[in-house]
Amino acid sequence: MAGPPKTRAQAEKQSDSSSNGSSSASRDPTQRSETKSIPRLDGNRDPNIKYAVDYTVATDLKNISDFLGLAGWYTARGITIPSSLPQRPKNFNINGKECAIKLNTFNVAKAPDTIVHQYDLSYNGDAEDYTKRVLLRKIWNSSAVKTALGEPTNLWVWDTNKLAWSGRRLERDDLRISVDLDAEEGRPTKPGARGNKHVIHVKWTRKVDFIHLNAFLQGQASWSTDCIDTINFLDHVMREWSSQRYTQIKKSFFQRGQERFDLGGGVEAFKGVFASLRPVLDDKFQKSLSVNVDVANGTFWRSQDLTAAVIQVFNCSLPQFTVMYRSALRDWNASTLKRDLRKFKRVGVSTTHTKLPTQWTIDEFVNLDVNQATFPDPDDRTKRISVAKYFKNKYNINCMIHVPVVKMTKKIRKEPVYMPIDVLKIDANQRYNTKLSDIQTSSMIKFAVTLPKDRWAAVEQGVRLLNWAEDPYLRHYGLQVNSNPSKVKARVLPSPNVQFGPGSKEATIKAGDLIQGRWRLDNRKFAMINKLNPIKSWGVCCIQVPRGTPPVPAVEAFIQKFIQIYEGHGGGVLAHPQHGKKPWMGGGNLADGGEMVAKVWNATGNRYNSPPNFLMFIVSDRNVDVYRRIKKSCDIRFGVASQVLQGRHVMSASPQYISNVCMKVNAKLGGATCVAKSNLIPKIAPKSASIPTMVVGADVSHPAPGAASAEAASFAAITVSADIHFARYWAEVQTNGNRVEMVTTSNIDDHFGYMAKNWMQKIGQGRPPQRVLYIRDGVSEGQYAAVLEEEVRDMKECFKKLGCKEIPKFTVVIAGKRHHIRFFPDAGKGDRNGNPLPGTLVETGCTHPFEFDFYLCSHVAIKGTARPIHYQCILNEGEWLSAELQQFIFEHSYQYVRSTTPVSLHPAVYYAHLAADRSRAHINDSPVSSGKKESKAEKKTTVGSSKQTVEIAPLMGIPNARGLKDVMWYI
Repeated sequence: MAGPPKTRAQAEKQSDSSSNGSSSASRDPTQRSETKSIPRLDGNRDPNIKYAVDYTVATDLKNISDFLGLAGWYTARGITIPSSLPQRPKNFNINGKECAIKLNTFNVAKAPDTIVHQYDLSYNGDAEDYTKRVLLRKIWNSSAVKTALGEPTNLWVWDTNKLAWSGRRLERDDLRISVDLDAEEGRPTKPGARGNKHVIHVKWTRKVDFIHLNAFLQGQASWSTDCIDTINFLDHVMREWSSQRYTQIKKSFFQRGQERFDLGGGVEAFKGVFASLRPVLDDKFQKSLSVNVDVANGTFWRSQDLTAAVIQVFNCSLPQFTVMYRSALRDWNASTLKRDLRKFKRVGVSTTHTKLPTQWTIDEFVNLDVNQATFPDPDDRTKRISVAKYFKNKYNINCMIHVPVVKMTKKIRKEPVYMPIDVLKIDANQRYNTKLSDIQTSSMIKFAVTLPKDRWAAVEQGVRLLNWAEDPYLRHYGLQVNSNPSKVKARVLPSPNVQFGPGSKEATIKAGDLIQGRWRLDNRKFAMINKLNPIKSWGVCCIQVPRGTPPVPAVEAFIQKFIQIYEGHGGGVLAHPQHGKKPWMGGGNLADGGEMVAKVWNATGNRYNSPPNFLMFIVSDRNVDVYRRIKKSCDIRFGVASQVLQGRHVMSASPQYISNVCMKVNAKLGGATCVAKSNLIPKIAPKSASIPTMVVGADVSHPAPGAASAEAASFAAITVSADIHFARYWAEVQTNGNRVEMVTTSNIDDHFGYMAKNWMQKIGQGRPPQRVLYIRDGVSEGQYAAVLEEEVRDMKECFKKLGCKEIPKFTVVIAGKRHHIRFFPDAGKGDRNGNPLPGTLVETGCTHPFEFDFYLCSHVAIKGTARPIHYQCILNEGEWLSAELQQFIFEHSYQYVRSTTPVSLHPAVYYAHLAADRSRAHINDSPVSSGKKESKAEKKTTVGSSKQTVEIAPLMGIPNARGLKDVMWYI
């Protein structure tokens, strides 16, 4: 909820928010309205739309703190808080066993009670772009500014952009300060060069007091922009001193000079500390403020010569790089070299050929070397001089040839600046933003993963680094943080009764195995098997490579074992009158491209005189391109279920590995591994089982940052439960523009609508569900409202289009993984690694003061410290009881079809992850074969993060002639 129920009506007046497209407080936020509070694009909102940056407006959204909750974001946007927003349940969950948990949160012992003055900052002068944080930092830290603002006597807090706060009000509310950075740096501006003079405009805008926040936390007032201002200020006060001593990346701090861990490719990692202040329901059941402290793992460019970095990125020698460059010149714009060099964009470098290093920022590598790149000769402006000749004449340096020069972001006299790569060095402590390679990712995991005791030691070290007791800014503003962590009484929820199929030697899992979160499939039969679709016409292709291809006898032995174990789990393999149960087997050649799969398909079909219903491929390694090529042909061209195996596992033929493969094969043919039966929900919600319920999961995955991400597609995946046990799920995936976070209206109409109709026909007996549980993954707090106002509204429209007289009641839960809350059980109360047991539920100490959220750890971490999932209920039309919803989510983690452990995330969302990742194989721009059989689909135009028009082609559709869309094809 937004605050105490009686005072919610005291929110911002309607007149303040009418211009922002708000609606009345009583309006259902999922219903369609003519005026929308959030802009839409291609059906739904593009999250990268920029709001006006004007800090004199109370509802400005720039740089406000996290963890405000949905009501806080409604207030920040000037929109009336809807009455449908679920409030924190009056009673906490009392089921299961109590468990003492230490959290990595630290309560604020004393908040400021003085008045703080907030100032708005603006800049003008010689610079063309005043959004560059490096320039703004130089201006702010200049002696001219410090003197004018009365520092160090008066300690100012700055947000590194447009806001600043002071404990004392300046004599003038409107102050302009002139700064000459060239003079301050001891290098006067050269005649004829562009100056480096700036003016910072400091304007008083408002008082930040703590009365409103205290009243809100004490239940005496609702959310207000004053509360948000105060939390924003406190969050920046917490970071000010640390940002001056350490390298700051958002809310994380990294010690300069700390020991680095080499990830290869010119990238290194090191650990830091994360700290964030937020309002919480604390461990003493008080609404207060708390600071979340955790380990931060950062990746940074190694500080070294740019030439060395380029060579490391491409893992080659300098002569090899020159060959690559010459080859790329044939078609530079389409070359992979140009694309991969984009990862250096915006990297800061310094010159090595001058006494006083000059700092530059890389814009791009260009298709010119030092002899080809020219600029106006400083000695004779009527002539141009090459970069090579200039450096030889002025510095007596022979620059490297046959390698690209670097164009910088800064221009001189409107001319681009070109620099040779061999006179540049990458500056220290710069974040590496591009996606890591597989090898780098593996190294990063080894570096980042730590056991709970080690992670807690790192948290304590982080608290010592932050050193709150000695922080001059905290002391100056009267903020005190308790250095002792929060300790809460958590609950370990009761495990469900996990059941397997009839004929199993052990039809259920022992209680001890359920609590430990791991069991075996030995002598157990799958709970669901599609008897109408046994393996009957199938083939096995072993892809031939020079090394790593299993010999034919090993493959035959593996297939024999697979049949034996699959049938042992209840799976069906039909015997052919002539060939028995032995599949077609043959080799495959990657040089054939997509035609390799066609040859396997044809050979298998000819053998059985019927279309294949299952194909198996054995590959030599984890090559994602080979995998996607196979999946694209099987899924799109032939609509057949397929399984890819690694040769080394085929060679070892481990029964446990084969059982894992069997689980996936069974799901792809229409089955499910096990079913979780609740022992608790029938007691706390007796009518629950009789209410027709549909579970929906959704996730939107975006391209990794770095090269070509501005033109790449995002993928929206939606899953819908396909049986009454919620064990199987249909999935539909489609491109979703470029970095568009909300699932577009067209995607919901086409794909959710299709599955909703399927559900009504096959499960609902022609009727819609009475309630829908929609679990949405991957959205930030600022986008919660858009999920309701756009995605849920569009889903309801789908049911209307299907002719439903009564629209299902929606309950919407956001599942969040990207947070820094961790559980640390008392010694001996967790698992063998010190992690919490599956089912550990935390409702206090780190949760929102008023809204309905909780943290649930439903799995056992194989490595490192377990990360709980943060679930927040933002709509509850279905009137789920809190204990029922928590238990339902936990119990379903035990019936994930391809695992013999409970999983961390509700399977509906987990499956959406898998489907979105699998859909990358269905992209339309890489043909299955030679491309002759393909036609280009109509492209959708969206505006992506690059602010340029981006054409995103839809995925190629999965044919359903053989029922592939009706099973879990993505597993």
